[in-house]
Amino acid sequence: MDARAIIAKLRQGYEPEAAELAWFAQGLADQSVSDAQAGAFAMAVCLSGLTEQSRADLTLAMRDSGDRLQWNLDGPVLDKHSTGGIGDCVSLVLAPTLAACGAYVPMISGRGLGHTGGTLDKLESIPGMRVDLSERRFRATIAAAGCAIVSASANIAPADKRLYAIRDVTATVESLDLITASILSKKLAAGLDHLVLDVKAGSGAFMKSTEDARALAQSLVRTANLAGCATSAFVTDMNQPLAAALGNALEIGEVMQVLCNGAAGRLAELSTILGGNLLANAGLAKDAKTGERLFQAALTDGRAAEAFGKMIFAQGGPVAFADNWQRFLPEATVIREVTAPKSGFVTAIDGEALGLAVVALGGGRQVESDVVDPSVGFSDIVPLGQKVTKGQPLLRVHAAREDAATQAEQAAIGSITIGPKAPQVLPLILDRITP
Repeated sequence: MDARAIIAKLRQGYEPEAAELAWFAQGLADQSVSDAQAGAFAMAVCLSGLTEQSRADLTLAMRDSGDRLQWNLDGPVLDKHSTGGIGDCVSLVLAPTLAACGAYVPMISGRGLGHTGGTLDKLESIPGMRVDLSERRFRATIAAAGCAIVSASANIAPADKRLYAIRDVTATVESLDLITASILSKKLAAGLDHLVLDVKAGSGAFMKSTEDARALAQSLVRTANLAGCATSAFVTDMNQPLAAALGNALEIGEVMQVLCNGAAGRLAELSTILGGNLLANAGLAKDAKTGERLFQAALTDGRAAEAFGKMIFAQGGPVAFADNWQRFLPEATVIREVTAPKSGFVTAIDGEALGLAVVALGGGRQVESDVVDPSVGFSDIVPLGQKVTKGQPLLRVHAAREDAATQAEQAAIGSITIGPKAPQVLPLILDRITP
């Protein structure tokens, strides 16, 4: 094998063989492929594209560049992936509720990226929580609770880790082929039976247009199924926060309201739709609607909260967290209301601006070494389409200092548009992509 020949083949628009892509991925993982060759490879893929089969071959090659988990359990192994949004804490509702329904969920998650929050950062707002588990403890947590949410080890898809860093500095991040292979190589290394994808579109998502989100969803579904993992996807609206709060501990609070108190809203609705889909696809329900009813039953009767509590304890958190969760979550020093400057309807919410305001408060990282403050963020965020009067609260700011609260208040007012007419609010589910 020769890296130069593989790059030349891609650049000229020819389809590489699966063995060539496997060799190149291994070279990325073991450093035998140089940075220059990795950058040329990424650019060739970006400019010439891959066929569906080559995209699947690259995904499998990157998956197989490191460790692959295998399971011997008495139920299906399920997971979901979201492309990221604001107030998106579905994973924290979905994993324990699926576990309560008889599934196993070994969820490998990430940290905050750009304006979006990270599942791992949210979990770490719970005292004692560990997300960097050894494989042995990871498996023990799955056995005890039916679910675990952890960070990827260095040996999960190392080819992707290397290529992602190269893409970031070579202007090839936006390649649909490379995005697809990057997402799926890590997920498929977890040894899944079924996967559901939540591809978001709107002001709070990375992809602003429904058309772009749909194209990515189609690419992911086709590639995952070609790679042997039964997968479907939903394109969902992210023109407003999914939960009514942004910020790590605040979003844990929203999750607990759903798990313990049966709170309704967009977070509960989307969790139920994705959960019902997975239960049906895995054979734990006869169809998606039946799956949604089973999912709701696990939320209502307390089994989901119990599974979440078991997971928290198994990963180092407090005993019986679900029974008294309010006392464990950190609170900000400064909490103030942001009120409407005029009367009208909430016609638009700039989700990216709100997310970046949380990062500026200290709720995310501007550089990798930043320490996250789990207590800061926004809560009680007014929904899109809501009629408001002048002086009515739009949201609450949670900050560590008065000056930070003032800056966040200004950012929040600038990100919420109030107009004279009620807007057309898009449905939560914009499209569904099946194999």
